[in-house]
Amino acid sequence: MVSLYIIMAETCSFPEHFIVLFIIISLLITVGKLNPWPKSLPHEILSLDIATRLRFDHHATRVASSDFGNLVQLIPAAVLHPSSVTDIVDLISFSYNCSAPFSVAARGHGHSVRGQAMAHNGVVVDMTSLNTDNDKNGIRVSGSPSLGFYADVGGEQLWIDVLHTTLEHGLAPVSWTDYLYLTVGGTLSNAGISGQSFRYGPQISNVHEMDVITGKGELLTCSKHINSELFYAVLGGLGQFGIITRARIVLDKAPKRVKWVRMLYHDFSAFTRDQEYLISVDGMDYVEGSLTTNHRSSFFSLHDQSRISSILNNHGIIYCLEAVKYYDDDSILTVDEVLRSSPQPINLPLAY
Repeated sequence: MVSLYIIMAETCSFPEHFIVLFIIISLLITVGKLNPWPKSLPHEILSLDIATRLRFDHHATRVASSDFGNLVQLIPAAVLHPSSVTDIVDLISFSYNCSAPFSVAARGHGHSVRGQAMAHNGVVVDMTSLNTDNDKNGIRVSGSPSLGFYADVGGEQLWIDVLHTTLEHGLAPVSWTDYLYLTVGGTLSNAGISGQSFRYGPQISNVHEMDVITGKGELLTCSKHINSELFYAVLGGLGQFGIITRARIVLDKAPKRVKWVRMLYHDFSAFTRDQEYLISVDGMDYVEGSLTTNHRSSFFSLHDQSRISSILNNHGIIYCLEAVKYYDDDSILTVDEVLRSSPQPINLPLAY
């Protein structure tokens, strides 16, 4: 999940019933249980219904101050653990209408790489707090004559849970990320690329519609035909145009079987030539390349591990090409033929 900055402002209200909560927090600060009250946040935030779900302690703000990239550290003033989408709407609306608005960042599992899930002196929204048994967004599988099969998925949901739920219906999303323990809203705020992208495009190309909270605190539904500017801005927009709370994801029938082939290269030209060829021919369902300087995998036998170590010792680097072909019981006898058939030979120095 990534940052959403509030850029408009009006005057905050100052109701009286927040005084008791403010006194309690002040006492906790005095005895050292909380950080000093952040100057970037107005005290009036304690008057909101979300006040009891805000954390100001050092542990909470420290965890929310880093991400997977580990390149920057930005410490927030507080962390919100929302119980509903309405809590997030209330937070952003409050900031938008304040004379000194603060930044808000939606954070899933913190896999951003350069601080997109952080909010310096602002509030980080822990989106995983929405992922409960009582969550109304959840994962709902449906279909229609016009759209085909699809799943309505909460932005806080993990792709691994989307897969498990859709497989119960014999379905699966057509485009993935390689690592599935990422939130739906997080990858859609970036792109979502994997070995299926050459066929179906990235994940952001396989979304019918979304519910998005804008910088004004408005919860809007958007698609190619409704609020289209918001739709295209949010997809891959690094969180700068809204927080995704629901996405309608394209589904297709899940494969019953797959044939998975790994090909290892020490020659970069041969590696890229074969990769370009495989994505150009009809037949492959997944093609992806990678490189390594320390290849350890249970995919290969112990005998082949020694061959791989020899290649690494001689060349210092190995290029790996993975290709997958889906098949079923009817095509089980021909899948190997499909993988190997081509009008020109493919360089397979070590393949399984």
